[in-house]
Amino acid sequence: MDTCLTPLPKVKGIRDVSGGKLSNWPQRLTSIPPRISSGSLEGITAEIFEENTELWKKRVAYYKTVDYQLAERGRYRNLLDMNAYLGGFAAALNDDPVWVMNMVPVESEVNTLGVIYERGLIGTYQNWCEAMSTYPRTYDFIHGDSIFSLYQNRCKMEDILLEMDRILRPQGSVILRNDVDVLLKVKRIADALQWDTRIADHENGPLQREKILLAVKQYWTAQPSDEN
Repeated sequence: MDTCLTPLPKVKGIRDVSGGKLSNWPQRLTSIPPRISSGSLEGITAEIFEENTELWKKRVAYYKTVDYQLAERGRYRNLLDMNAYLGGFAAALNDDPVWVMNMVPVESEVNTLGVIYERGLIGTYQNWCEAMSTYPRTYDFIHGDSIFSLYQNRCKMEDILLEMDRILRPQGSVILRNDVDVLLKVKRIADALQWDTRIADHENGPLQREKILLAVKQYWTAQPSDEN
């Protein structure tokens, strides 16, 4: 079983905290996580973490201007971030009455799940080419940052969207960020799923290739057959 366990970092003294001391809540949410300050994550520095935190504050504020339901306090309860990275999306929603599940794709270049935990957030790993274990809940809102670029040539786009449709409640919303060419393909499939979709400009303006797709899963049933 030893190979299945991730050992805690070693300490020098009995009073040392393995991995580093965590700040108290709510400072813990925005303070530099010990894994980053210690240099344990290659390529992620304290400066990158702070910039990412501010970036997602800006992005979430913009989301609320283009998705009035996200801006409506109490409209959503259970949120899912398909590609959470450092948990910036969830952290930016700290003042909202929501619960965010942060997913770290197993295909990510850097394993950032530990950072998410050290921020006081919840999360887990997921391969989006496979089904997600959603017990005991489905979700009101799904967010995905560059998720379809990450899984390009790994599995079919429609399979990921079908799984999203399964775990999203009727009248639930989706926000996806990606290159405009990718989002146009996503939109065609989402429209076939009876989602109400539209594409909005990037928060930095219309000249950015990255766009934002907003969608709402419609509540619909099949039309009754005409039987004489």
